[in-house]
Amino acid sequence: MSNQTLTMIKPDAMKKGYSGGILDMITKGGFRIVALKQTKLTPEKAGEFYEVHKERPFYGELIEYMSSGPIIAAILEKENAVTDFRKLIGATNPANAEEGTIRKQYATSVAENAVHGSDSDDNAKIESDFFFSALERF
Repeated sequence: MSNQTLTMIKPDAMKKGYSGGILDMITKGGFRIVALKQTKLTPEKAGEFYEVHKERPFYGELIEYMSSGPIIAAILEKENAVTDFRKLIGATNPANAEEGTIRKQYATSVAENAVHGSDSDDNAKIESDFFFSALERF
């Protein structure tokens, strides 16, 4: 059975022109893009998305970074989408990411790690609903 996950191509990767390469790796990884949009988060919307991290010491920097430039948000579909996508993106720290992963190829640091991937099926639904209406999914 197929399921879905959400990804965001983050501002650092967008600024460096990596979005095409990242989307290519995603589709070659067997994911079907169900919804896709380029947008820019306001600090308020970034704060809403990352509400779960509000008490963490990095929260302010995260909000500033995620609202610093455009992002691409996408819903991806594949059997075991969340688990398989987390394997494809690699470790949060690109120095620890395996060869052939998105973060090994495109991330520069823990803070600028190129992409977001949902960490559970429940969060994938919440995060997908944050960015996309039913009319925007195909």
